[in-house]
Amino acid sequence: MENLLSIITFIPLVAALIMALFLRGEDAAAQRNAKWLALLATSATFLVSLFLLAGFDPANTDFQFVETYDWIAGLKYKMGVDGISILFVMLTTFLMPLTIASAWEVETRVKEYMIAFLILETLMIGVFCALDLVLFYLFFEAGLIPMFLIIGIWGGKERIYAAFKFFLYTFLGSVLMLIAMIAMYWDAGTTDIPTLMRHEFASDTIGIAGFQIVGGLQTLLFLAFFASFAVKMPMWPVHTWLPDAHVQAPTAGSVVLAAILLKMGGYGFLRFSLPMFPVGSDLLTPLVLWMSAIAIVYTSLVALAQSDMKKLIAYSSVAHMGYVTMGIFAANQQGVDGAIFQMLSHGFISGALFLCVGVIYDRMHTREIDAYGGLVNRMPAYALIFMFFTMANVGLPGTSGFVGEFLTLLGIFQVNTWVALVATSGVILSAAYALWLYRRVVFGELVKEALRTIRDMTTREKAIFAPLVAMTLLLGIYPSLVTDIIGPSVARLTTDYQSTVAALDAGTRLAME
Repeated sequence: MENLLSIITFIPLVAALIMALFLRGEDAAAQRNAKWLALLATSATFLVSLFLLAGFDPANTDFQFVETYDWIAGLKYKMGVDGISILFVMLTTFLMPLTIASAWEVETRVKEYMIAFLILETLMIGVFCALDLVLFYLFFEAGLIPMFLIIGIWGGKERIYAAFKFFLYTFLGSVLMLIAMIAMYWDAGTTDIPTLMRHEFASDTIGIAGFQIVGGLQTLLFLAFFASFAVKMPMWPVHTWLPDAHVQAPTAGSVVLAAILLKMGGYGFLRFSLPMFPVGSDLLTPLVLWMSAIAIVYTSLVALAQSDMKKLIAYSSVAHMGYVTMGIFAANQQGVDGAIFQMLSHGFISGALFLCVGVIYDRMHTREIDAYGGLVNRMPAYALIFMFFTMANVGLPGTSGFVGEFLTLLGIFQVNTWVALVATSGVILSAAYALWLYRRVVFGELVKEALRTIRDMTTREKAIFAPLVAMTLLLGIYPSLVTDIIGPSVARLTTDYQSTVAALDAGTRLAME
């Protein structure tokens, strides 16, 4: 189908415009219409994206479904997907209808709420499809605006603080990326991403203000992009905006933030850092690996100390993203496969965990762990689903969480056994905080009077969780569904990266001799 990527990208935006122009009023009928239109638009986007998946050829490692149009001032509107990006598009379109369905209880400014999520979906899909630097940057940065509004308007008591912290952290990191993009255009004469992936940026040592920069321009460009993607992931120690954003965001906002927005950082490393700046990536790999290992252990220990369920799951997300960055910078087939698999798996599992918190928050209006206990006596269906995703988050074999962690650890073990050893301790720590949370919320006697009348999950809530359970089990039992699609593109990426690094190492040794 011609222009398939553009159709998928802009269906939500068209629905948002229709909603803004034609839906009027704040009565119950108008609110219901806004919810149904948003659900219809996101569902249609997912259904159309299935044609994208059906027509994709995993054996072809070039970009597919490419669309190119002249834009402004010599810039081009260029979209396309490869084996690395297509599954992130599918993850986004799959999760958004579930996110909209989870927001059915929202009663304040419903039309604006739905418009914000529809615009956000267009921008997130655009990030994963953009094949032009300027287009990528516009999608990447514009996504901050609807998320800022979602947290700042529909969030908790400290929503303004959390919204500004989220915006400033992510925006300031991206300023350096913008400067780097200008330098790339100056050096290569193009903003076309496929062309830039083949361009050799200078890697000779240069002197700046008395400092010798090993790796030259490549190292500087890598650091500029790293500043943006590390905040977006987020990596330790620039992770502190995430717990605040999660705690204050409404449930649907937390789901999108954890399941999709965090993945943009990892996707950026795969699309830009490894293929475009292999020398800078290789030089700074030890730093990234140890930052990731520290993040896994540190944030897992911090999670153990939390009294707020959302904050605990937020710190868990930072720890799991540590495995992702480790796998990416292991730069071998198992590591990168594991990193992508972990990002997709985390999308299902973390999204489900935040939805689990949302289920009981809608009933009790508190996220404090001490406010609960003994829920299994009143909410058996909830207890079962919460247990399933808790086990998946720990990495129980048979769930998708196990496959991602195992592959990343296998990849990193081939590169640095000490980092692998430290990171493996995170598996034990994740079991500690996850099971501690589950025991205190679900097990025990039902002694709190306020919980005696709490209702179990509704049919709508069960229907939201059903696809997430199915995907977590399916990918855990049959991971080839993912690895067969990403494998050839990852093989090309890692082979090109390793050959470039090996050639440079050989050249360095020859120069020394």
